[in-house]
Amino acid sequence: MANPGFYHTTVLLHEAVDGLTIKEDGVYVDATFGGGGHSRLILEKLGPKGKLIAFDQDADAWKNKPDDERLIPVKENFKYLRRFLRVNGYSEVDGILADLGVSSFQFDTAERGFSIRYDGPLDMRMDKRSELTAAEVLRTYSEQQLHLLFEQYGEVRNSKQLAKHIVTHRRGAGVQTIEALKAMLGPVIRGGNPNKYLAQVFQALRIEVNDELGVLKEFLQQAAISLNPGGRLSVISFHSLEDRIVKHYIKRGRWDEAGEYEEAVKPLLKPVNAKPIEPGEEEIKSNPRSRSARLRIAEKI
Repeated sequence: MANPGFYHTTVLLHEAVDGLTIKEDGVYVDATFGGGGHSRLILEKLGPKGKLIAFDQDADAWKNKPDDERLIPVKENFKYLRRFLRVNGYSEVDGILADLGVSSFQFDTAERGFSIRYDGPLDMRMDKRSELTAAEVLRTYSEQQLHLLFEQYGEVRNSKQLAKHIVTHRRGAGVQTIEALKAMLGPVIRGGNPNKYLAQVFQALRIEVNDELGVLKEFLQQAAISLNPGGRLSVISFHSLEDRIVKHYIKRGRWDEAGEYEEAVKPLLKPVNAKPIEPGEEEIKSNPRSRSARLRIAEKI
């Protein structure tokens, strides 16, 4: 078994797992196995009859798999939650946990293309079996598509100018590497912190390549259906776009504020914590990447 430390430092470990109120003989889901930190703690709390079904589409994550008969690995995206619960003989479970963050291993592996700190291919695929890469987005999307992408997913201030600049300066095969993209974007970077600007651009591309917000919406709907009454859902998000979706779905059973004349949706969940749980000073000090983490816990009505 590999040392999970090479892959990821687990964020809000005890808070997220404790939020599930684990029963020894229960059936639980870790929707984002990653470094296996949350899974290991869940397994510690389960008795011999308990089960944990763990999802991860990233082949690298499974180097962390513990040798435990109670763990059922699913090497797929958690948007297929319902399908693979049924495949394994479960229609409902007692708790579901999801950590929506990109792992430290993914950020720190140059060839994955997630980080502005290293040169490498503009890839950004969580699942290397999929075809769409960040380079392909930059090469083929229209100016309008790029504008909306950077505005909505990256909250980039000059997203319209950025999109026009990319379309004007891309050539033939397009931009293929991180350093080439950074060099191309130099003239349009705004604000006092170039790295923050680039991080927003990279976030937008990563969300698009992996359809992260669409996948999250599918997952939340399926999770709510898949929980037993009284079952718990723990979701850790790392930026406001994700947290907003999780917050509204738990409270209202929809993704946004209900319009005055729109049909009301009866939520399947109720929030356990009125405000999101955030990492403490000690955790942030030992793992600065945890700073933006927000945990929301809900219970099936």
